Formats: sequence, structure tokens, C-alpha cells
Amino acid sequence: MIRFIGNVLWLILAGFWLAIGYALAGILMFILIITIPFGVASFRLAGYALWPFGRVIVHKPSAGVVSFLGNVLWFILAGLWLAIAQIVTGVLLCVTIIGIPFGIASFKMAALAIAPLGKEVVSRDELRADHVVVV
Repeated sequence: MIRFIGNVLWLILAGFWLAIGYALAGILMFILIITIPFGVASFRLAGYALWPFGRVIVHKPSAGVVSFLGNVLWFILAGLWLAIAQIVTGVLLCVTIIGIPFGIASFKMAALAIAPLGKEVVSRDELRADHVVVV
């Protein structure tokens, strides 16, 4: 029940607008064939930005050098701007006492916005011992 309330508050305070930003970045990434994986990652992040509590980000075991190189390109094309949006949102949320936990969550998501490739969103219930939690 606490997760549900946290997610609803997050959705109202920041999640909806951040998800729109990720979705717009995803649509832009689908313009070129080579950036389609970035669009998929952006839509995955949009879903996480809408309803983050109760889910975690873990490293994909199959991620390698290609993910690293993709993250460098992602950072240039969209990651920097999405991370700035997350940081600005986090600062605005930290202005009020009730918003501080949401601001901290936004700062954690900013790190994810910089390099999302090679990571996946899983439910806390699906978390396994071999997963390496990122956020």
C-alpha cells in the first residue's frame, strides 16, 4: 500500500512529465534505424519514470562493450538532456519536506538517464540473487 501511495504521489508530482520527456526522446530515436535501440531504452525508462517504486534497475549479464559504446552515443543524443531534467526535477522536489524522498529518487534516475543501455527494470519480487542492483 505504501508503494502504491508513493507511486501515485510520484506520478502527480513528477512522473507524468518525466515520462513524457522520455517518450519524446524515444520517438525521436526511432527516426533513424541505428538509434532504434535507444528509442526502446527510452520507452523502458518512460515506464519506469511513471511508476518507479517497487521496481529496481539491474545490470544485464549480457551487456558488454557494445552497451558501453551505445551509452556514449546515447549520452550525446539524449542522455544529457534527460539527466538535466531529472536533476532539475529533483531540486524542485527537495524544496518541500514531503518531496525530499521523491527528489532523491529523481537524482538516482538521473544517473540511469545518462547510461541506460545494458540495464533492465525488474520488479522487487522478481529480483534474483545473481542480479546486480544499479538503482
